[in-house]
Parts: sequence; C-alpha cells; structure tokens
Amino acid sequence: MSAVSHLNYGLWRHPDDWSWRHTELEHWTSLATTLEDGGFDTLFIADALGLLDTYAGNAAASLRTGTQSPLDDPLLAVSAMAACTRHLGFGVTVSTTYEHPYLLARKLTTLDHLSQGRIGWNIVTSQLDSAARNLGLAQQLDHDERYDRADEFMEVVYKLWEWSWTDDAVVRDRVRGIYTDPSKVRPIAHHGRWYRVPDAHLSEPSPQRTPLLLQAGGSPRGQAFAARHAELVFVAGAHAEGIRRGVEATRALAVQAGRGPRAIRFIAPVTVVTGADDREAGAKLADYRRHYDALGAVVHYAASTGIDFSTQDLDAPLVHRDTNANRSLLAHFTQDSTRDRPWTLREALDRPQGFGRHKTIVGGPARVADELQAWLRETGTDGINLAAIVNPGSFEDFAHFAVPELRRRGLVAERPAEPTTLRERVFGQPRLRADHPAHAIAARAGSASEVSA
Repeated sequence: MSAVSHLNYGLWRHPDDWSWRHTELEHWTSLATTLEDGGFDTLFIADALGLLDTYAGNAAASLRTGTQSPLDDPLLAVSAMAACTRHLGFGVTVSTTYEHPYLLARKLTTLDHLSQGRIGWNIVTSQLDSAARNLGLAQQLDHDERYDRADEFMEVVYKLWEWSWTDDAVVRDRVRGIYTDPSKVRPIAHHGRWYRVPDAHLSEPSPQRTPLLLQAGGSPRGQAFAARHAELVFVAGAHAEGIRRGVEATRALAVQAGRGPRAIRFIAPVTVVTGADDREAGAKLADYRRHYDALGAVVHYAASTGIDFSTQDLDAPLVHRDTNANRSLLAHFTQDSTRDRPWTLREALDRPQGFGRHKTIVGGPARVADELQAWLRETGTDGINLAAIVNPGSFEDFAHFAVPELRRRGLVAERPAEPTTLRERVFGQPRLRADHPAHAIAARAGSASEVSA
C-alpha cells in the first residue's frame, strides 16, 4: 500500500524500513528498480478508501499505530515506475463500488499504453463503512449487492475495452488525413441497472486491451465473481488445506461458467525472512519481532471483518458471525478451520514465529526453497504474493538469497530478453483467453448494435 504500513504491523519503527517515504516519488521508482533487478514479476499495490475506524468505533488506534493510515492513491505513481523499468508488471487495486466504469476504463487503458502492456487491475468491491460515508452513502451497499453492481461494472468495461474500437480503427494515414476510421469506433449503448454509458471508449486499444484481471473474493459470492471474471486470484487462509479447498472451489466454478480448468492462476500471501543461512534468518526474525505491533494487527482485522474487537481479550476464542465486510477473513479462523479447538485472536494475529495472518517461512536459501515448494504443492497454488516485513529489505533479501536457489530448481523462470506484456508473463499471450466471458459480452454488444441499426 501507499502507506506507512499495511501487513507489517509496527515495522515502520524499524530502522531498515523506509515505508515512511511512501509520499516521495523516488521511494516508488527505487522500489520498482529493486524489484526489476531482483527478478520479480509484478508489484502489487493494495488500496482502501476510508480510515480504519471499526476498532473502538474510531480511527485513533489505526492512526496512532500507522496501520494503513495515512494512505495515498496508488494509481498515480505507476507511470513513473513504468518509465524506469522494462519488465516489471503493476497490479493496482481500484474499487468498482466507488469508481465509474467509463472513467476507470480510460485510466487503465492509459497506464497500459504508457507501460507497454504491464498493467493489472485488482478488482475489489470495498469493505469499509468509512469509505461509503465519505463517498455519499449512509452505509455500504449490502455485501452481495456490491458484487451484483461489480458484475455490471465489468460488463461495461469489457464492452469499452474489447468491442468499442476495432484493432484496425487507428490508421494514421497522413496522405488522406485520416487518423482514425470513424466507422470502426462503435458506441456501446449500455443501459443497465447501475450504469448508462451510451458512447464509445475514449481511448484507442492498448497492448493488452483489457488489463490482467486480479481478484481476491473468498466468500461464496466473491468466489463466484472471481470464477467468472478473474485471471489471477489471491487466496488466503489459516492453513494450506483451507487454501487448497478455496482454489479447488473457485476452479470448479470457473469450469461451470464455461472457462477452462487452467483459465485462472492462484497465488497466496507468504512472508519470507531469509539470509545467508538459517541462523542469520532466525536472528532477523527475532529482531523484527521486537517491533511487531499486535494492536495494529487487531485494528486491521477489525476493519477488514467489520467486527469491533476492542473489548475482546486476545486469548478469547473467535466466533463466526455474518458481517457486511470481508466475510472470508473471519471464516479462515472459524468456519474453515480444521483445528480441534477454536482459534483465538492472539493465535491468529500474533504468532510467535510469524507475522499477522500469513504463512511465514524463516531460513537460508535451501530451507526457503524447500518450504516454498511444499507450500505450492500443498495449497495447489501457482505462485506467491511476497508480503514485506521491512521495505525494501525483505524484497532485497529474497532476491539475493532465495531467487538464485529457486531459479536453480526451475521455480523462477529466466527473464525473457525482450519485454512482454503482463498477461504474456502469466498466460503466454497478450489478450484475454478465448474462454473469457468478456468475448461473449463484446459479441452481444455487437449483436445489439446491429439490431438497433
């Protein structure tokens, strides 16, 4: 996040963490080149649109602990990072609930042009009541209704990205004085429950047309949305078995929706503390743990789940309840748990050998590679979302110590000599797969246009 801290609660206090520089453009361009040089595929930036005010009913704890507050817009630094890199992709979070599809389609097309096709969009429906209040609503839309609205949002952007302009609309004919053939730019004439967009896309097609589509829905309605739209899905859980079940459920739903069994790639968050050997990595973990802020973890979890944990003892068992926020994050430690006893807040968020809710791997290069191989196998996932403890040190350590061993084992591919689009990195092609529903939606737009004509 473009914040002091996100999942590395309290680590902004560590002398090696530079996240307090998130307001400086050089912080982002330096991070981008670090990741590019380190062999990373993508920088993923999360976002939210409100202060974390669920804990104790106000934002004081989140502000005091630097937990996801203050928070800047992640979209605005991407073009600068793209300018100083050639290969690194950028996955950026934007909410369908508080953005308009016509405006977002142009923003992401623009970034896809400027990055030569290295943009991914993490589709979220938002989960904070504070965001709803400050954007003109009394409270959030209902959980499932947010996804209903998102489905129509996707229909609009698919029409804009995949159908409105033909591949050969831009001719740049200097002799005839024709830049764009107007007969090949088509209004989408969308009239739905939530949106009315009568005209054509404002921007010409970008290298990917549609950015790589990322999503993290874990509730039943969220999984259905991901199965229909997503190409890359973030999955999380308290244990490998729970993550595997989520992967298999979403994959099955995608097949039911007419997509292929490998139409979606899955990645799970992992924290890695590494060094030259196991002893050095263990010493780093002990050092980091001295700065860990369990209150920050609870404040974040409260906002994410919509439950005020300010009066709950850290050693009291977690109890499941339906909320209008992120239901799956609570289910990880309640409904989806395979333990013979309930999880407590302390066990879920303040594990002695870990950080927050994520899998934590500690060790030298060989141990990290061994555990990552086992993790990928046990979870059925295709890769990891590396969560930093200190920024940029966690990324630098992973690149220096872990990547060479992972590359030796064939788990990290050699970078291609020439830049590719982000989708080519994941699927081997720059455009959406033939089984993606965007194509059917675009085809229906064409049929409707012919009928009206």
